[in-house]
Amino acid sequence: MRHMLQLRFAPRALVACFAVLAHAACAGDEPSRSSAVLVVDSAGIEIVTSDALGSDRRCALADRPTLSLGTVEGDEAFMLYFVRGANRLSDGSLAVLNNSSGEIRIFTRAGTHLRSMGGHGDGPGEFRIGRFIWVLPGDTLWVGDYRPWRYQVYSAGGAFIRTVDLDPPYLNASRGGGVLANGVSVNVQRSILRPTNDFRDPEPWYVEAHDVDGTLMRELARLDGVRRGTWDGAGVAMSTLFDPTPSIVAAGATIAIATGREPEVQVLDGDFTLRRIVRWSDPDREVTAAHIRAYRDALVERRGGRASENWSAADESLVSDRRPTADLFPTAEGLMLGRDGRLWVRRYRRPGDDVRWMAFGSGGEFQCHLTMDTSLTVYEFGADYLLAVHMDELEVERVVEYELHPSSEPSGSQP
Repeated sequence: MRHMLQLRFAPRALVACFAVLAHAACAGDEPSRSSAVLVVDSAGIEIVTSDALGSDRRCALADRPTLSLGTVEGDEAFMLYFVRGANRLSDGSLAVLNNSSGEIRIFTRAGTHLRSMGGHGDGPGEFRIGRFIWVLPGDTLWVGDYRPWRYQVYSAGGAFIRTVDLDPPYLNASRGGGVLANGVSVNVQRSILRPTNDFRDPEPWYVEAHDVDGTLMRELARLDGVRRGTWDGAGVAMSTLFDPTPSIVAAGATIAIATGREPEVQVLDGDFTLRRIVRWSDPDREVTAAHIRAYRDALVERRGGRASENWSAADESLVSDRRPTADLFPTAEGLMLGRDGRLWVRRYRRPGDDVRWMAFGSGGEFQCHLTMDTSLTVYEFGADYLLAVHMDELEVERVVEYELHPSSEPSGSQP
């Protein structure tokens, strides 16, 4: 893994190149600004660079969902709250993690409730606080649970198989990662540093691989998190405004890591070998006074104003002039690996922006942008669909599935 650590902040110029190839962003398309340049360095690592932000290629969601699960009242199986996972199984049915009840609920492709398993508790197959679902071959379900962080493993038919505890244990939930098809889990923990007055030291993040029984195999990377701090009279310790946070995902036989500090994602295979670096140009990242003012105004508005009973000393510290601000915006704040092998990068959401994703093909070439409103939380991308949780203005949650297709102009993304 020396390449993983060496390339994390490596310069863009490479000393040895064996090939430079142009690839159109989508099969059959003429080369355009979204074309990718592939470079293979002396270690055999592919570096694929695209002008993604200069491309007008768009993906779009259908105007209406093809499936919507959730109700305010009625059948308890459809009353959803604190949903923390939604994934499609091989027969098209859906597994939904409803954390308010501590259950995994299985629904048919048509939306009929089939079964529920789990429940709150500390016993075998029960959940303290559930987070996320990973679907492995044979529709085996691995579900994250903490504290401490562990996995509950089920069959899609509802049978509890086993609990996988990490060794050494994680007190809190993993900050990212996932479970590979072979049952190896990738987990992320951060060391919370004591806040200082200078906001100087970033929190270290550790990306680690654990075997099918939860035993630590190896450390994959050490990454820099946000810089935290405080000052005399501050209402709360906080992070530097607009500081980047790493993103780590794992699924199938792929691990993807983004530091958020550079416009790139590092892609490892199931043997933990760095195989590809996906890069894009992102020159316009300067944080301006207008951005800072927009952030502060939005926070004050969400809290109902400084005179509101919701406004606190902590809120006052968050908008204080004494709070440090990063010079540059992060490049990304989320990653997902699509069921079709694509890499999805969620761009950092600046004040006033919608949620924006970029899709890259399995070879690292840019394919399209996808814009959606903030009411959707995505849990799975497929080749032609998206699974998400929609929360309306009354905070009613529904699991929704949308058709996803390429388009020159978005045809609509409102639930």
